[in-house]
Amino acid sequence: MAYHLTTMNVGVQPLMDPPQAGTDGGTMTLGQDAFLMGLGFFVGILNVMAGGGSFLTLPAMIFMGMPPALANGTNRIALLAQNVTSVSQFHHRGFSDFRLSFTLALCTIPGAVAGAVAAIRFDPLWFKRILAVLMIVMLPILFKGRKMTPHPWIRERGKLLAHLGAFVLGFYGGFVQAGTGPLLIMLLFTTLGIDLVRVNMHKVFIIGFYTIPALAVFILSGQVDWIAGLVLGAGNAAGAIVGTRMAISGGDRLIRLFVAAAIFIMAVKLFLMR
Repeated sequence: MAYHLTTMNVGVQPLMDPPQAGTDGGTMTLGQDAFLMGLGFFVGILNVMAGGGSFLTLPAMIFMGMPPALANGTNRIALLAQNVTSVSQFHHRGFSDFRLSFTLALCTIPGAVAGAVAAIRFDPLWFKRILAVLMIVMLPILFKGRKMTPHPWIRERGKLLAHLGAFVLGFYGGFVQAGTGPLLIMLLFTTLGIDLVRVNMHKVFIIGFYTIPALAVFILSGQVDWIAGLVLGAGNAAGAIVGTRMAISGGDRLIRLFVAAAIFIMAVKLFLMR
């Protein structure tokens, strides 16, 4: 069933009911295919460079008539395609530390599953607002130099703190997903003391890894539109190729600008959410 929109005096309403959860979504129009793929391409670049692209894709799919939980689950297909592509691109260009990336990713799995289950049942209003304040408070950390030198107490426990933080962010990622990238960048940057290109290298691996069990929860709950997800995913994957090249060639300076802008915009949006 195609998604169509009509503007009425009470706002934007879907002309037709959205497809049943867990189906292939029927046949989308060519214009909708093109829109989702183009949006996915832009979001793929943004997500690799910084994050927060889900704040664009989720409202877009909801605007097309999808229920929020269905849009949330469908978005995970695109994110998986995007991050697998980016990991491959980073590795091809000599940027990889799979052992550390893997242990960090493992720590996110329990939280990601719990968060995905919670996302289907609860409204995280105050959680989002508190997070928005923390994001603004942490923003200046990104501008302290090419590599941040952690406090001696943090430096001695950097990897331990990074793994504990990954567990917490796993829950947030499974719960909301949108905005996980900048938060993960801040966590790894402040605890590991590595440059932002390598932080990004770990970030795309971790998010791609924990997206798998989170996606599984949505699939088992019947909250995935496969056609929309695959179309969006094709765009995300193409954007990830461009975004990875930009991250490596532009280095820390370009990444800082993307991340700072993404954090500020997302913090404002999170705080104003109702």
